Amino acid sequence: QVQLVEAGGGLVQPGGSLRLSCAASGSLVRMYIMGWFRQAPGNQRELVATITSGGSTVYGDSVKGRFTISRDTAKNTVYLQMNTLKPEDTAVYYCNYRAPLIPTRPDSWGPGTQVIVSS
Repeated sequence: QVQLVEAGGGLVQPGGSLRLSCAASGSLVRMYIMGWFRQAPGNQRELVATITSGGSTVYGDSVKGRFTISRDTAKNTVYLQMNTLKPEDTAVYYCNYRAPLIPTRPDSWGPGTQVIVSS
């Protein structure tokens, strides 16, 4: 089991920036995928961005060019830098940890952190 601790959510005005962090601990593996998903009220959970242990990244179409995912391997932490935020970015953001070489192992999820973009 992997424990995920998220931080950095809050209220920000349109056009502003926020930085989320997610620290992982527990049964970590050498090859992993960590990332962020978000869910707004009435919507399905959607991909925001992921990063692999090798550094490869994937972004959701709605955040490309505005959000950047990065990692600090020494701290087992991933970051999501969110710039030029829009009201439609308002959602609960969930950190995710996946071990792709262990397909029977369920994903780990953080409790979520609220991001509100509003004037």
